[in-house]
Amino acid sequence: MTILVTRPEPAASELVARLRTQGKLAWSLPLIEFTPGRDVDDLPQQLSNLQPDDLVFLLSQQVVTFAHPALQRQGFAWPTQLDYYAIGRSTALALHTVSNLKVDYPHARETSEELVRLNRLQKVSGKRALILRGSPGRELLADTLTERGVDVRYCECYQRCEKYYDGAVEGRRWRDRGITTLVVTSGEMLQQLFGLFPPIDRREWLLHCRLLVVSERLATLAASMGWQDIEVADGADNDALLRALR
Repeated sequence: MTILVTRPEPAASELVARLRTQGKLAWSLPLIEFTPGRDVDDLPQQLSNLQPDDLVFLLSQQVVTFAHPALQRQGFAWPTQLDYYAIGRSTALALHTVSNLKVDYPHARETSEELVRLNRLQKVSGKRALILRGSPGRELLADTLTERGVDVRYCECYQRCEKYYDGAVEGRRWRDRGITTLVVTSGEMLQQLFGLFPPIDRREWLLHCRLLVVSERLATLAASMGWQDIEVADGADNDALLRALR
C-alpha cells in the first residue's frame, strides 16, 4: 500500500509522518491552503451581539486557527455564557485547548447531519446562532436551525484557496511512485483531484486506486465519478484515518 494524502497542511504532513513510523510508504499532496477570512476581524463584535445561551458553531479546526488570534489581537476572550458546538472531536478539542470552554460535538461522525441530531439542538426556537466557518460551503446546518426557529448569522473566519499543480507532471510523479491509495477529506478536494490529471492518468491509474474518504456523502460522489474501491473512515481526524489505513 502506497498512500497519497491530499488534505491541507499541517494535517497532511502529520499523517504522512505517522504512517511512515508504521513502515508505510506515504506522501502528501495538499490540494488547498488557508488564508484569513473576510469577517474574522469582526468576530469580537459578532460574539458580543449574542445573548447568554445563544449558540456558536465551529465547522473546522481552521476556524480556531484563525479566530483565536483575531480575538487575542483585540484583547477579547471567548464569552463564557454562550453554548459552543463543534463539527467533531478535533475541532472541539482545538477550541477547548485555547479557551477551556465546554464544547459539545457529535460522537458518531464529523458531519452536519450528525451535528443537528444532538439532543441539545432539538428545541432552540428563539435563540440566535453564529456559524464560524470557511468560505461558503454546505447550508444544511443553517437551514435546519432556521427551520427550528433560530436566527442564524455567519462569520467567515478563513478562506480555502486551491493550490496550483501541473497535472501532467504530478501524474507521472505519483504513478512512478506506485500510489495505490488516496486519502481525500472533502468533496471540493475530490473534484479537484479528479480534474487535476490528464484523462489518460485518470483512466489508467487514478480511478483504479483505493479511495479513503470521511463520509457516505463523499463515497457516493466518488462512485459517481468512477471510483469503485471506496472506504469510509469513522471520522475525519488523523486518528480515524490511521485506523482505516491499517
